[in-house]
Amino acid sequence: MPIMPRLILFAKYPVAGFAKTRLIPALGPEGAARLHKLLAENTVKTLLASGAPVEVRYTGADAAAFRDWLGDNIDLVEQVDGDLTDRLTAACIDTPHIFFGADTPDLSIDILEQAIAALENNDVVIGPAHDGGYYLIGMRTARPELLNDIPWSTDQVLSETLSRLEKLEISPVMLPLLSDCDRPEDLAHWPELVAQI
Repeated sequence: MPIMPRLILFAKYPVAGFAKTRLIPALGPEGAARLHKLLAENTVKTLLASGAPVEVRYTGADAAAFRDWLGDNIDLVEQVDGDLTDRLTAACIDTPHIFFGADTPDLSIDILEQAIAALENNDVVIGPAHDGGYYLIGMRTARPELLNDIPWSTDQVLSETLSRLEKLEISPVMLPLLSDCDRPEDLAHWPELVAQI
């Protein structure tokens, strides 16, 4: 039986002014934090439903606060200091793993199962996002060369990653295209989410 990949979610504690700051112009600090809380809870529920081990790389509060918030069925590891590259590369491991952010409302168990299955026979799996980035990236072994010096938070993330994979002669499995909920204009896609906050 193949090794189940470790599902690694990067999450902030839902503190006003700290979480989902790009949505503050539309929702205010409290509303943005409440939306992040909802998205993170939904993401953890989806990840746990896969049966794979789930690790939350946390920041903004201590492990006890995250345990109280997200439950006992997850492993908790504090994020390292530094930028996104530092946080991602510190989480790379030499067994199958998949990185997620808590900002993809349409992430489903079906897509998650596709990602897990892809890593049985492929080196890399990517879930592309409409904004030019990706909502997940999975690797069979640590590949920090796919994470270093990436122009994060731009529409060049996916194209730069694919270019590097091509040079490495790695053909990634591409999952369905989804949207992230990062900017005020994104909120129109999920009125039911906004209604819950």
